[in-house]
Amino acid sequence: MLDELRQRLTTLQKATGLDSDPGLVPFGIAEVDAALGGGLAPGALHEIAAAGEPHLAAATGFTLGLAALPASSSRGANGVSEPGATRKHLVWIAEDMALAESGAPYGPGLDAFTLDPERLLTVTVGHRRDLLWTMEEALRCHAIGAAIGEIRHGPLDAVAVRRLSLAAAQSGALALLLRASPARDASTAATRWIVGAAPSLPVPDFEFGAPRFAAQLIRNRRGPTGSWIFEWRENDERFILATHTVPVAAPARDRSRQKIA
Repeated sequence: MLDELRQRLTTLQKATGLDSDPGLVPFGIAEVDAALGGGLAPGALHEIAAAGEPHLAAATGFTLGLAALPASSSRGANGVSEPGATRKHLVWIAEDMALAESGAPYGPGLDAFTLDPERLLTVTVGHRRDLLWTMEEALRCHAIGAAIGEIRHGPLDAVAVRRLSLAAAQSGALALLLRASPARDASTAATRWIVGAAPSLPVPDFEFGAPRFAAQLIRNRRGPTGSWIFEWRENDERFILATHTVPVAAPARDRSRQKIA
């Protein structure tokens, strides 16, 4: 009965800010943009959860890719920002336990996702309520392009989540909730993603290729759900669909060769 009630409540929920539509941010992938009704909705809340604790780094990378989409979409074909386009600041709010277990944002990693480290403001809080309050205040600032709230496990206050959606709708900023595990609590989020790591394509003379993310869109206010494997192209500053074949398991580099009798 409780599961049925949750489903009914989810059906009745409406993501704040979708009617006003401050301008969708396209992925640049026809299949994904079609599912999202044209692209990712700014001025709205989006939730990204790791498929499991080992996949938290992948979920973090995917979140950074979403945060970089508005700046990437403002560039023309020549890679130069369009007139009037400004690079806004990014605020990252994390619970102190999340910071202790997962570490702080890494400058070169931010650069890989075209996010300027000098435009990043990090905030550490001791309680979940402080994180949600800080995130709401950040979203109300028009100098902020995106606010990321990193939380561990457990449900969220439904009223506080609703306030995040309202704050994002007023400023047009991206509100991104990064969760360490999937959640079933009710939410006004425009989209909900579950993200895990996917094997990258080896590059000659390098250990690893471009990062890949196995992303499941499990809730979408604008259209259907879906599942894709994305690859982040640093040179192009955007996601692409991973279409190259990858071996199931690469041979161990440190394994000694055995003689065949």
